[in-house]
Formats: sequence, structure tokens, C-alpha cells
Amino acid sequence: MEKFITCLTQAIGKTPLLRLDKLKEHLGYEGHIYAKLEYLNPTSSKKDRIALGMIEMAEQKGLLKPGQPVLEMTSGNTGTAVAMVCSAKGYPFICVISKGNSVERVRMIKALGGQVVLVDQAQGSQKGQVSGNDMELVAEVADRLVAETGAFYFNQFHNQDNSASHEPAALEMWVQSLGQIQAFADFIGTGGTFMGYARALKRLNPAIRCYAVEPHGCAHYKGEVIPGISHTIQGGGYAKDMEIVDREYMDGFITVTCDESAEMCQLLAKVEGVFSGLSSGANVVAAIKQMKDTERGNHFGIVINDCGLKYMSTDLFCM
Repeated sequence: MEKFITCLTQAIGKTPLLRLDKLKEHLGYEGHIYAKLEYLNPTSSKKDRIALGMIEMAEQKGLLKPGQPVLEMTSGNTGTAVAMVCSAKGYPFICVISKGNSVERVRMIKALGGQVVLVDQAQGSQKGQVSGNDMELVAEVADRLVAETGAFYFNQFHNQDNSASHEPAALEMWVQSLGQIQAFADFIGTGGTFMGYARALKRLNPAIRCYAVEPHGCAHYKGEVIPGISHTIQGGGYAKDMEIVDREYMDGFITVTCDESAEMCQLLAKVEGVFSGLSSGANVVAAIKQMKDTERGNHFGIVINDCGLKYMSTDLFCM
């Protein structure tokens, strides 16, 4: 047993890798899915990795000074993660977030000492469905507040330190799987997780295939965008190019529906005891789809991004 820690940031990372054997038995696909349980980080999401990594890199580069406010626009998970790290390190935090996100995230950011600025959704947007247009409005407010407050802009959508912060998790996955990973898939939000894992895994074995996961109708990278369509998978599927994503690392594209993602979240909870959010369900659905096609019988890595507790105000678990 390790000794006590002196800062909560020391609890970030080293998450378990769960082989979904019970799900395989239930659904009968060939091969194995290895799920990196990133929802077991302190604020219940993978974003704790970038919150700590990007803030420490900013400190090392002299971009973030003691006592300087930190500001970020976010779909929620990054906000809670940065709020936690800022609380632990003593930085004020300002979070700019769309009103379309679940209320749990806003309350958690406030509980961790963060200031929350809520931005109205774009005309025609639906509550619980944050679109690319919604995020553009959030970005406008964030840019204005950075200029007004002199805050350090965390800037996960444009900062390459985002993907670099996920590379240690990919190395953990490789070691934990005994080097058996042959394919990987991740739901594209900022693209930081996909790029961090893809870079690290392909350095270890260039033959590993990495798939971009996107919502049906909003599959920008696959080239299947239906004008006017929306989706309920929070944290991604913005139907536009993401600055930190390099298409060269994409070996294929997988689309999933909102219903498929929700049903998989419910099944994971009942069969494996994994209580996750929608993008995690999308990752598992994507892996199974590909394992019924070109990855049949192979070892497939995915990430469980966040916890289902952040969706209790939605209808995800209203069964």
C-alpha cells in the first residue's frame, strides 16, 4: 500500500484497465475490449489528466503565474477537473459553459470554488444538446473575459499540451494489456484523448489502428454531416475540424447513434458494474461494431471517459 498523499493531484492517473469479459459473454462478439477506467480519477473523468498536465506545463513555461486566474470554456468535465486542480494549487478559476450542459457539472464546479459564467445556447439549439454553434458563442464570451481579467487561458481546444497530457494514460493501457492492444477508438471532442493515445500507441506499435468515433449525422471527419441534426452525446461531435487533431492518425471512422450510446451505458452498468456517461457508451459501441467487421477477434482499447452521476438530471438512466 502506498503512503498518504499531500495533494489531491497526486491521485490523478494510474487508473485500472478492465477487460469487458462479462459484456463479451452477454453479446457474443469475438475478441476482447479493454476499457481504461478514467472515470475513477478524482473528479470522475479523464479530464483530470489534462487539468493537471496542462497547468503544470504552463507553470514550467512561465505562462501561469502564482495567484493568476485560470479561465476555460468547456462542456463540463474539463471545468470540474480544472476547478479541482486550481483549488488544490491555489489558483482562482473562471469557467465559461453553455446552458445546454447538465446541471451536475455546473454545481460541481461551483462547489470546487470555481466561478461559472453560463452562456445562452444558439437559436434553435436544444437543452442537453450542445452544438458547434453553441460552443462558438461560449468561445466569444471566453475570449472577452480573458482580455478583461488577464487570466491564463487553459484553451483545451487549441493547446497541443492537451493531447500530450493523455499520452501517459496510453502507456498505462499498453503495459496493463501486456502489449496486446491492436486497435483503439475514441469519441472526438477536442480530439486530445484520441491524439494522445494514437501518438503513444503508434510509437509502441505502428501497426495499431486508431478509429475516430462520431455521432450519426455529425460525423465531420467521416464526411457525413446532416444539416440541422443534433445529438445528446455531451462533450464532442461538434461537426467541425478540431485544431489539435491530425487526420493522419485516423485509420478509420465509426459512427454511433444517441440511442446506441445510451443503451450501451445502461448495459455496461447492469452487466459490468461500470456506471458511465454517453461518450463512454459510444466508445464501446464503436469497438463492437469494428470487431464485427475488420477487427474481428482482436484486442481493442477504449476509454471510459466519465461517470454516470454527471447525467442524473438527464433521461439517460430513467428506466
